[in-house]
Amino acid sequence: MSTPIEIICWQPSLAHAFHDINEAWISEMFSLEDHDREVLEDPQCFIIDRGGEVLFARRGAGVVGTCALMPTDDGAIELTKMGVVPGARGQGVGESLLVAALERARSLPQRPLFLLTNRRCASAIRLYEKLGFAHDRDIMSRYGASYARCDVAMRYLESNA
Repeated sequence: MSTPIEIICWQPSLAHAFHDINEAWISEMFSLEDHDREVLEDPQCFIIDRGGEVLFARRGAGVVGTCALMPTDDGAIELTKMGVVPGARGQGVGESLLVAALERARSLPQRPLFLLTNRRCASAIRLYEKLGFAHDRDIMSRYGASYARCDVAMRYLESNA
């Protein structure tokens, strides 16, 4: 039987895990952009101090995934920097993180909740669709330019988030 996944909230001591997990998957598939570097190097400033959240998936003693809810300057919130270590992919870690992030987002005042991604992240897109996100042209026009790699923008459709 597999060790259960525990979702834990931001702790400054886990900043390195947030950085390393995200740097690895972004560099594997794309190139790190300036905006990535800013957020990964100082999540306290860019996410936590602005009223956002960083979540971690822990299995046993190790962090195996992470994601963030990052407030934008115009009152929305971006689900961002969702990554899972290669050895834990396909084991429900991403879904556990996303479910926890959606639960947390319901308590935050920012609207809408959206995400930006790339069609190369097909399995992640299927997960987002499964849990209530839909492709959205308005989100793409408002936020899509944040990342050169962005060619998919989605909005969370559940009425209370």
